[in-house]
Amino acid sequence: MAKPARSAWQCSACGHTVSKWVGRCPGCGEWGTMSETAPVVAAKGGPIRTTPRVSVNPALSITNVPAEPARHRPTGVGEFDRVLGGGLVPGGVVLLAGEPGVGKSTLLLEVAHKWAAAPGGGPALIATGEESASQVRMRADRLGALHPDLMLAAETDLAAVLGHIDDIKPGLLILDSVQTISTTEVEGVPGGVTQVRAVAAQLIAVAKARGMATVLVGHVTKEGTIAGPRVLEHLVDTVAHFEGDRHSALRLLRGVKNRFGPADEVGCFEMTETGVVSLPDPGGLFLTEIAEPVPGTCVTVTMEGRRAMLVEVQALVGGSAKEGVVPRRTVSGLDGARLNMVLAVLHRRSGKKVLDREVYAATVGGMRVTEPAADLAVALAVSSSVSEAPVSADIVAIGEVGLTGEIRRVTAVPRRLAEAARLGFKHAIVPRGCGNEAPKGMTVSEAGSVDEALRLSAMRWAGRG
Repeated sequence: MAKPARSAWQCSACGHTVSKWVGRCPGCGEWGTMSETAPVVAAKGGPIRTTPRVSVNPALSITNVPAEPARHRPTGVGEFDRVLGGGLVPGGVVLLAGEPGVGKSTLLLEVAHKWAAAPGGGPALIATGEESASQVRMRADRLGALHPDLMLAAETDLAAVLGHIDDIKPGLLILDSVQTISTTEVEGVPGGVTQVRAVAAQLIAVAKARGMATVLVGHVTKEGTIAGPRVLEHLVDTVAHFEGDRHSALRLLRGVKNRFGPADEVGCFEMTETGVVSLPDPGGLFLTEIAEPVPGTCVTVTMEGRRAMLVEVQALVGGSAKEGVVPRRTVSGLDGARLNMVLAVLHRRSGKKVLDREVYAATVGGMRVTEPAADLAVALAVSSSVSEAPVSADIVAIGEVGLTGEIRRVTAVPRRLAEAARLGFKHAIVPRGCGNEAPKGMTVSEAGSVDEALRLSAMRWAGRG
């Protein structure tokens, strides 16, 4: 007698499947995300046998495979093209994720307008399941993004979206968003794991068959990861995150995966009343303009992808905490764990009594810096605040601080120094062995420890050039 089919329970956040209901998903740890799916029928034992068949696409020598179909087509939005490796690829699928209100729809409306206005690209179709066509038209009026070849369709059914693709034959499809589209071919609610997987798979197949560049907008969870099944990121060709603080005009487009180019590029944008504007040279965006140096500030150079960007680090050391009270540590734009480590090194290795004092540290301009190369700048800023002695305004500090007080090497030092020299900085403090390729007009000092770096900074301030 055949065994009855058993129900399965699937997590709506990560797609993990278990045989019985649990309150917390074993795969991702989310609570209350398990839902019952269709019964699972146990397969019969024995090996799987697949009958060979003749492929409709026979294998070719790699020398005979054309490379032209994988060429990038620029969209006209410079920083967007930079992150994608030169533009959109016909048949390529991009997954763009970001928090609500960060400006994803505004950016893609500009991309669609540039695509439609360019000759030879074909119409651009925006299929929106979150807004009406009238709402998108109002935004286009504000941005000046009107063109006869820019088509709009407000749909939530996949079959209707595919019908629009057959009628319009667009060169670019923007789906905003993939979580709002559903199909009757599979069970599940819109935005669920099953629906998102099925919708994405069909759209990717259509994009590949037609050579249609496609951009799928994805929602993010409260942790900042892309909502839906992880397989969605594996199916697409490119994954990018659009980031930014809603209280700041700065927006960053960060590449995470790219089959057609570098996966570590970062594009800079500014949110204005007229839309999202590319910032090809954000050099001084994260620096303050002050007449005289003040204690507690130091400039470093961080690498965002392949781009070197100068960032000012600020620190304020307050009074000592009461006995038995943990001193406050507040950071903005920096890694709190690395700040605590730098404070411990300054306290133990350099004699700066900071562990029992309140410390506040932040970056300028809303930039988030997490790489260890900013450790030395944090140390100099904290030490400057403690001693009330400013760091010279023409110094940049680059280096990772170790627990023994040594300064370790970091990557891309020549590129960082070249960017600092371009913006007018005359002196740099770097780890030992990294000062061989000093740019013209810049003096580079090597430091092996935090104490040595503090002495070099003090000498520079005392000499003032």
